[in-house]
Amino acid sequence: MSLRAWLAAIMGGLALLTLVAATALIVLTNAQNHSANTLGNSVEGLHLAEELEIDLLIHFRLSGVTGPVEVTSERIRGRTLQSIESSFPRLLEGLNRSAFGAPEQALIREVDEHFRQYLATQREAARLPLRQRAQRVIPALDASLDSLERLVQLNVEEARTARESSADLNRMGNTVGLVLCGLLLVGLVTGTYLLRRIAWQPLRDISQSMRRFGAGRKRTRAPVAGPTELRDMARTFNEMANSLTHQQEQQLAFLAGVAHELRNPLSALKLSTALTERSRAQLTPERMQRTLALVGRQVERLDRMVGDLLDSTRIEAGKLELRPEVRDARELARGVVELYRSSDGGHVLQLDVPETPLLVRVDPDRLEQVMANLVSNALKYSPSGSRVDVAVRREQEDVLLLVKDQGIGVTEEEKGMLFAPFQRLGDARSKRAPGVGLGLSVARRIVEAHGGRIEVESTPGVGSTFCVRLALATQEAGGAVELPEATAPVPPDALH
Repeated sequence: MSLRAWLAAIMGGLALLTLVAATALIVLTNAQNHSANTLGNSVEGLHLAEELEIDLLIHFRLSGVTGPVEVTSERIRGRTLQSIESSFPRLLEGLNRSAFGAPEQALIREVDEHFRQYLATQREAARLPLRQRAQRVIPALDASLDSLERLVQLNVEEARTARESSADLNRMGNTVGLVLCGLLLVGLVTGTYLLRRIAWQPLRDISQSMRRFGAGRKRTRAPVAGPTELRDMARTFNEMANSLTHQQEQQLAFLAGVAHELRNPLSALKLSTALTERSRAQLTPERMQRTLALVGRQVERLDRMVGDLLDSTRIEAGKLELRPEVRDARELARGVVELYRSSDGGHVLQLDVPETPLLVRVDPDRLEQVMANLVSNALKYSPSGSRVDVAVRREQEDVLLLVKDQGIGVTEEEKGMLFAPFQRLGDARSKRAPGVGLGLSVARRIVEAHGGRIEVESTPGVGSTFCVRLALATQEAGGAVELPEATAPVPPDALH
């Protein structure tokens, strides 16, 4: 699982808990607000019902049904039947506004009907004697008071229910709040622990592995653990460490090979000098000539090795200098073939070129160096008496320089390392052919610096074909064709 997925899961879980907490808070707040409104309406209805009941009793007393009225109460003083009757609609309207639910509204309509009947009875009984008036009015008064009492009881019950509901919601809110806070705390602790174990620990292991590797412990590798991103990071570091270790081993092997290759010509020079010193009196011109030829070959061999090293160093430093000219590829190939024909008598070297010029814009010395390396390798790794073909071809807008041998060949697996520096593959090592393993690497970099590429086709035990592919140049783009009057001699085994 990737680190992004872990973080998304943790943040999603915390966000879900937060959303649940917010939703619960909204629901509880709305429920609490509803309970508060219900309680307020019930109290308001209770107050209006009690006030209406009091005004009804005052109205009954002021009507004189029970006899002469003595005004002794502050509540009655200054009030008349008309003012009290005008307050009834206002109080009933207030009850309607504060009514909660259909039962209360039905009971308020009943109260209103009883009040109307009471007032109508009062007006009808006004002409009757006092005793008869009381008999007519008191039942209507009792009915109105009874409905008002039932309305009061209903409001009391509603207020009690709303208060209990509010208390329940308050307890529920406390419980839900505590549970959600606990879940959030557990989520944070769990997320922190998972991040520490899943992400921070592997990241610390990778960092420690890098420090150990940088401190010189080259066998240190990072453990591949944790999320996908950290696994990829660990694999990348391990691949880099393996590559650096392999490169260091190659460089050490290369230095050992260079030391060995340098020792051979130096030993030959030392031996030639010692023989010359010992037999100076018997030194004949023929022997002197052979000795000088041997010394010359060894010096040339040393010069080639040093040249390979310098070229490789310049290429790696990006300081390879090219002096491009427009030249005929046929003449460059012909010069290299003539040189090797004169120096090698154990192989058949054939040249195949077209009749028309094939122009390329190259540094002639460097391209001859590449061709010399390919021809030298073909001769070096081919059995004596075999044939080596050098050809120049045109393929659309490219010029092809081909070198085909009947040598040892390479496998498909070895092709990937063929142009790597310091590499000398199986049979090349077993045959102990001279060289330090830089020739093909230098040749490839030179060709690539000209905008071309080297291709190879090979079959083990049958032979190899190397193809240098360069862009075709026009005479107008490069000026007049400069054919070399005398190319610089490229000795055998020039690079490898």
